[in-house]
Order: sequence, then C-alpha cells, then structure tokens
Amino acid sequence: MNLDEADSLSEQIAKYISEQIISGELVEGERIQELRIAKELDVSRGSVREALLILERTYLIEIFPRRGAIVSEMSAQQVKALFDTNVMVLGHIVQRISETWRVNEAEQLQVLLDQLVEFVRAGDIEKFYDAIFKYLAEQHEMVANPYLMKFYKELLPSLRRSYFLTLNTSRRELQESFTLFKLVIDAILIRKSQQAALFMEDFCRHLRNLVLESLTRMKQIELAWARRSRR
Repeated sequence: MNLDEADSLSEQIAKYISEQIISGELVEGERIQELRIAKELDVSRGSVREALLILERTYLIEIFPRRGAIVSEMSAQQVKALFDTNVMVLGHIVQRISETWRVNEAEQLQVLLDQLVEFVRAGDIEKFYDAIFKYLAEQHEMVANPYLMKFYKELLPSLRRSYFLTLNTSRRELQESFTLFKLVIDAILIRKSQQAALFMEDFCRHLRNLVLESLTRMKQIELAWARRSRR
C-alpha cells in the first residue's frame, strides 16, 4: 500500500479496500475478511475495523451485527437512486462555480478541458470520468458549502464504482459524454448557472444510462454462467 501522509492509517486502508470494490475484485455480497486485509497491509484488525466504518459512509459496504462487513449490492434501482442524488448535488456545485469563478479558476477549467480531449483521443474512459468528478470534488472554495462537499465526497466512491462498469463502452459514447460536459463548461464560463445545472443533468443522465446498460450485460453474463454451471 502506498502511504499518503495526508491521510490517517484507517483512511489509507479504506482507500485500499474501496479500490478492490470499485475494480470488482471484491464483488457484491462478499464479506470483507478483516484478517486477510490486516495481513496484506501489516496493520492491526482494529485499524481495519476503523477503515470499514469509514467505508460504510461511502455506501460501498454494509455492516451487520454478527455478519461483519458485506460489499453493497449494485442493482439498477440503486444506480438510479445514486444518479438522482448526484444530479442534485452536482447541479448545485456547477451553479456555484458558475457564479463565483475568477480568472485562475477559468484557466483551470481550460486545463481540465484540454485533459479531457486527450483522454477521449486515447479512449481512456476511467481517466476521463475521474478527471471530471475529482475536479468537482476539489472546488471547496468556490462552492463554499462544506456540508454539501462532504456529502459529495462520500458519494464519490460509489459513483466511481458505477462508471467503472462502463470501461468497455464505445469511443462514440465517450465522445458524446465529452460533448455534454463541454456544454457544462461553456455555460459556467458565461455564468449561465441554471444552464450549467441543466447540462450537468444531461451529462449525468447519459452516464447513468451507460452504467445501466453495462450492469444489464454483466447480470446477463452472470446468469448465463450460473445456468451453465448447473448443467
């Protein structure tokens, strides 16, 4: 595990486990084995338990009495609920950015846009979405709402888990996502805050649909394998 002095030990462990869940190494319904994690990272089980409490707030796991920590289910209903919530949160964030940006923040948006162009060109879906959602998570000063930003930070791992499913979607879909998010940036830069929020809703809806399509395919494959194994 790479150490980050800015994070506590329990936060670093939580990130380690969350990456296993996001990447699908730990699947829904699977129990988190505290002893395995403690041995892998050479940490105490107490530190692992603290990390699990952090993860519970990100909705990646659920903790049950006597059963321990279980990886949360990812169903179509939960994906829809996640994106419904993010539409409201991200709509407010981009509205505040539209209203408060200064010259240096406008320059940062242009840097972000240039990065996104490169990620689309390379077909790097994960870096494309990571860049967008992490940028929005870092705008504490412009948003000036610590409660909202804390809530968004807790939603972000589940959001990453959802769009990780889209890594095999087409370059055309990635280009469509870029086109929709560019509309968000354009609206921000002319301080059209309501338009920015509406365009952000379109962007999130497009991504939600990609996630749902990928989730359906994944469930179909799992069902086919289950049927084959019973023969």
